[in-house]
Amino acid sequence: MLLFERYWPGMGWLQVLLMALYSAFLAGRFAVPADAVNWRPRIWRLFSLVFFAQFFLGLAGFEKLLMTGKLHLPVPAFIIAGPLYRGSDFFMPILFTVTALLVGPAWCSYLCYVGVWDDWFSRSRSEPIQLPAYAPTIRIILLLFVIVMALILRYLKVGWFVALSAGALFGLFGVAIMAALSRRNGVMIHCTCYCPMGLIGNWLGRLSLFRIKIGDSCTECNLCRTSCRYNALSPSDIKLRRPGSTCTLCGDCIAACHSGQIGYRLPFLFTQSARAAFLVLIISLHAIFLAVARI
Repeated sequence: MLLFERYWPGMGWLQVLLMALYSAFLAGRFAVPADAVNWRPRIWRLFSLVFFAQFFLGLAGFEKLLMTGKLHLPVPAFIIAGPLYRGSDFFMPILFTVTALLVGPAWCSYLCYVGVWDDWFSRSRSEPIQLPAYAPTIRIILLLFVIVMALILRYLKVGWFVALSAGALFGLFGVAIMAALSRRNGVMIHCTCYCPMGLIGNWLGRLSLFRIKIGDSCTECNLCRTSCRYNALSPSDIKLRRPGSTCTLCGDCIAACHSGQIGYRLPFLFTQSARAAFLVLIISLHAIFLAVARI
């Protein structure tokens, strides 16, 4: 599975060493929340760049770059739709679930190969607007739509080309949403209102022990709200002292809070220790995902 091992048998240990050094470097960069805000998009973009470089090289015939040797459409919705349509190959849903159990919905803010585009477009506006309260529920409808369509296509025994084309159209429409709506509103509308896996990630994330909490001494200055691209810190959420259902544990709000009232929570640990534990896990996962063959 390691790329070095595939091309140079016996050299996997060197890649493990290099990724360990890379992880240690990132741990130092993420130690201060204000620095982490800048580094998270950088390593996220790096992962997406490497992911799609492998994808296009795989299209060009370099099959060793592919995890299974079989090409899959890199649209997040296919994580759930693909196995339902095929009735097999549940590797990606299992990987997604295990990741969510470890780090909650942070897949969506650190490890998603498409979500980083939404983040990039949303940063075209300096301050995000507040979306209507009903906006996140749109994903429920779209999740049901994706599941039902995948099962219908399987039941009707529709060929792979039609199914692949439908998935491609769904993915391209998502990119259009990023370019038009996320860019205009400063909010990651694709991730919070359109992507079915974002909703599943938020649901599964409730099984994780990691949480973002707001302290009782919060002054309700709303600076954290202006830093949140996931529409998870409305004034009502802040009053309730917890982020909304679309929170992905990205941690940007921690740096924005001048009174130090926002932080990670993990049972039996203080805030700083909980953040350190989260960073160890998410940086390790980032390095592992970066090191292996994908798709």
